[in-house]
Amino acid sequence: MLSVLRLHLPSEIPIVGCELLPYVVSRRADSNITTDDIPESSPIDGYYLRFRWYRIQSDRKVAVCSVHPSELATLQCLGCVKAKIPATKSYHCSPKCFSDSWRHHRQLHARAASAVHENGAEDDELFGRFGSTGSAILGTGGLVGSTSNAGVQNASLSNGNALLNPATVSEKGETWYEVGRSKTYTPTADDVGHVLKLECVVVEASTGTPVGPNNTLLTSRVIPAPSPTPRRMVPVTQVDGVLNQELEGRTAASGTFTVLSYNVLSDLYATNDMYSYCPPWALSWPYRRQNLLREIVGYRPDILCLQEVQSDHFEEFFAPELEKHGYTAVYKKKTTEVYTGTVYAIDGCATFFRRDRFSLVKKYEVEFNKAAQSLTEAVVPPAQKKAALSRLLKDNVALIVVLEAKDANHGVDAPSPGKRQLLCVANTHINANPELKDVKLWQVHTLLKGLEKIAASADIPMLVCGDFNSVPGSAPHSLLATGRVDSTHPELATDPLGILRPASKLCHQLPLVSAYSSFVRMVAVGQEHQRRRVDPLTNEPLFTNCTRDFLGTLDYIFYTADSLTVESLLELLDEDSLRKDTGLPSPEWSSDHIALLAEFRCKHRPRR
Repeated sequence: MLSVLRLHLPSEIPIVGCELLPYVVSRRADSNITTDDIPESSPIDGYYLRFRWYRIQSDRKVAVCSVHPSELATLQCLGCVKAKIPATKSYHCSPKCFSDSWRHHRQLHARAASAVHENGAEDDELFGRFGSTGSAILGTGGLVGSTSNAGVQNASLSNGNALLNPATVSEKGETWYEVGRSKTYTPTADDVGHVLKLECVVVEASTGTPVGPNNTLLTSRVIPAPSPTPRRMVPVTQVDGVLNQELEGRTAASGTFTVLSYNVLSDLYATNDMYSYCPPWALSWPYRRQNLLREIVGYRPDILCLQEVQSDHFEEFFAPELEKHGYTAVYKKKTTEVYTGTVYAIDGCATFFRRDRFSLVKKYEVEFNKAAQSLTEAVVPPAQKKAALSRLLKDNVALIVVLEAKDANHGVDAPSPGKRQLLCVANTHINANPELKDVKLWQVHTLLKGLEKIAASADIPMLVCGDFNSVPGSAPHSLLATGRVDSTHPELATDPLGILRPASKLCHQLPLVSAYSSFVRMVAVGQEHQRRRVDPLTNEPLFTNCTRDFLGTLDYIFYTADSLTVESLLELLDEDSLRKDTGLPSPEWSSDHIALLAEFRCKHRPRR
């Protein structure tokens, strides 16, 4: 007979909107062990596994801390209540918690006041895109008099068909209400503050009778998914007096298109050792994937360049989920898998584009390993080839796509009859090792030379996006931003293979400009705070990567300034609102990088 040996949940803390997928180990009648699903439709040896999910109804709903969602709240900020900030953001687990988070928390008050001043009461929901919008009073018995609005969360939840006759079970003085009849369950806003119970039992297929013991698991209380402060699009120049554009409900202006670049932190690198300051439940992939998807879809980009996309997650999550939102996907994985301790995995670059706006014309896959092999064959003496390959073969890749606009109003010049409307987008992730400055520069130079060949074959606007693992002022950044590397640049001293000499060859002819350097040139009144988040020496953001040990800029969106112009940019974040004395990822932001988003318009150039 079939029997259940183990029933386990990856995380005991359930979160609204994040699917709970139990891990089940079963023994078959022949004594073989299996972790496969055994549904009613495909019984094994005449038996299947039946799952039931319940929510305890006899306990009182409780408030949870807005900073530490796994902790119960003991105090509420009355300033939030007066400012009509969502109640979920007003709770704290202790006076110390409230004091420690005050620098960040007071910004909610300031923004709420600003929103009311600019937009009136209709803007009350500005801060509650993904959270509760009710107000509540903390009592000794828990949370009373609260209301909630699941908003975006409930719209994406799927727990199978609605239960026609949900069961109510009383056990040891507790009342359990049935909420799901499938193996997986996605908590809803109704579950917040309550404990869930999972039951798994072996059922005889012929009679439908449960046999053997009833295996059960209890979770912690369900917590709401933390919601970061929404980021707005900021026009680079003031247009018609409009300074901020809300992303919610926003569509690109006629003749423009948006491009997002985001390192989403591959799960194989998101270890507890590396990010010990992030709560384990917030570092888990089931949580991060939903949080990342909500963020990405909320930006509504026309073109999306992601880095550190794990290959299995691309196939099983990103591609199918973004396809539902109208995107077509192209993917290039790195050239060598990494052993995670349990399985081999690999990440890569994924480029998505809205299929109603663009179609794929051509794809180029850049494997820097192949370029390294060609380089060593051509310029490295035979005795040094092994050492050269050991230094150069780092498995990094780039993905280049040529897109055709489907409509002249979608950001590309209105063509003359018969002329195609093309756009070239490069997406890359350059090697991260700080000791390999020569390899970083060589990879960037190799990519730019490839793009020059494409530019020579077609008069085409270009975008170069990605995580370049190079700070502003570094040799790779100088090459991208200025078209050359000064021969006196200190990083050129790291060249054990002689691949960077002469320095005069380190150049390109593409008129590339960093999109976020446009903030330095902003003239819009009231946006001085954005300019303060840009380094005046390099004209780049103060940071795009924020961990406990590093704060700096590694990510960029470059564009050809002779063919494109920047219309608006996603606002930058400041350290106080992001870091909270630890770093990223965090419960609010699920990568150690922040997303960059730019809106472009094609320039009307004279025909050549």
